[in-house]
Amino acid sequence: MKSKQPSKGTPLADSEYLLEKFPGKGGWTYAKIPEISQDKNNPFGWVLVKGNIDDFQIRNFKLMPMGEGKVFLPVKTEIRKKIGKQAGDYVRITLYPDDTNIEIPEEIIDCFKDEPEEIKRKFISLSEGQKKAYLDWIYEAKTDDTKATRILEMMEKLRRNLGFYDKT
Repeated sequence: MKSKQPSKGTPLADSEYLLEKFPGKGGWTYAKIPEISQDKNNPFGWVLVKGNIDDFQIRNFKLMPMGEGKVFLPVKTEIRKKIGKQAGDYVRITLYPDDTNIEIPEEIIDCFKDEPEEIKRKFISLSEGQKKAYLDWIYEAKTDDTKATRILEMMEKLRRNLGFYDKT
């Protein structure tokens, strides 16, 4: 289990929350976080947070929109197993804004070396949310071939001055 580490500043949320589950097969387990509203400056109203679920440390987590400006925190199976909780249980959640700079993996930096310098500059100039979206998308690939294809697609979008959410 990752150890609980204190964060600086006032938490966005710090309370006990009920774990709930969306109905249907494969429904997500989540906690409603009513005191936090959607971020109108981020895609889909996501709010990027760090903190703890019980004693499990999280960072770079997205609070997801659930309608009427409210958000929820998805709680993955991996986390539920480590904290020993399921839907119907209460968890202690402490959340802070996560404004940590995105770390660019070495293999992506190496790929930029094969491109004109302006492509790397375009990537660096993207918002943290856009950079994270690209990197998450690339590293969620299940095979190395898919990862390589996604890196090439990112480079092409950058060549065409398109962000992650822009249609090609």
